[in-house]
Amino acid sequence: MKVAYTGWTWLVHHQDNHQYEFEQFLKEVSDLGYEAVENFAFITGYFDNDAAKVKALLDKYNLEMVNLYQHFSDDAEADYQKAVEYVDFMKKIGATYLNLQGVMWNDEPQVRPTDPAILKAYAQLSNRIGKLCAENGLVACFHPHAQTPVFSQEQIDLFLEYTDALYVGLCLDTAHTAIAGMDPVKAFAKYAPRIAYVHLKDVDPDSAGVYAQRPMERFRPLGMGTVDFVGVYHALRAAGYDGVLCVEQDRPPVCNYHAAMVSRQYLHNALGL
Repeated sequence: MKVAYTGWTWLVHHQDNHQYEFEQFLKEVSDLGYEAVENFAFITGYFDNDAAKVKALLDKYNLEMVNLYQHFSDDAEADYQKAVEYVDFMKKIGATYLNLQGVMWNDEPQVRPTDPAILKAYAQLSNRIGKLCAENGLVACFHPHAQTPVFSQEQIDLFLEYTDALYVGLCLDTAHTAIAGMDPVKAFAKYAPRIAYVHLKDVDPDSAGVYAQRPMERFRPLGMGTVDFVGVYHALRAAGYDGVLCVEQDRPPVCNYHAAMVSRQYLHNALGL
């Protein structure tokens, strides 16, 4: 399996400084021994769609950009046209996976009932984008995520039922499955036939107080929470998964470099990767 790290958390400081921050991300994760990286798809705009410049930076630090991450809006046709642009960019930089995520809300209630109509609309759009990806030698995968319409086990099951397995895979995330009330090991075993890409992050066991309202603040670097990564790893191996394990840390306790270092050491010590 290939070990990657996600870079969006470096790109949150200065609107006019993202190219520098992107290179700093590459420099730091390369130093820590990661093989590959991913980033939000809108980084294309930070480089004025200059794929050659991004590829040169990746080559400079001997890294592969395996994944771009597209967030849906409320305009399906605009989202599809964005996917067309991203697919072109991905081919130029050598990326393989296009992650898809539903619209995220920040107002209450954060947990909402399943809406089959929204899931069907997302499935239709995902199938279109997935077909586009497949025609270009790429892979589309959908990421269930807190505070979006595809989060719980019920919602994942319906979404997968509505999508074509030939065109849409699943990016399963250890932390989001945990805060959705699922056992990550059982979830990864259950969904293994559809898993095309993996996000790894840990979860603090404390779910009281502020964490009850903002559960994503429980996310931690690997080994600093209660997720059974060894069990997840064995479930993936048993299913024949040999793809990317991408570490993500939304809220680094110290800094991005420290969080990436702690997780890299954990993967080496616990999984031999």
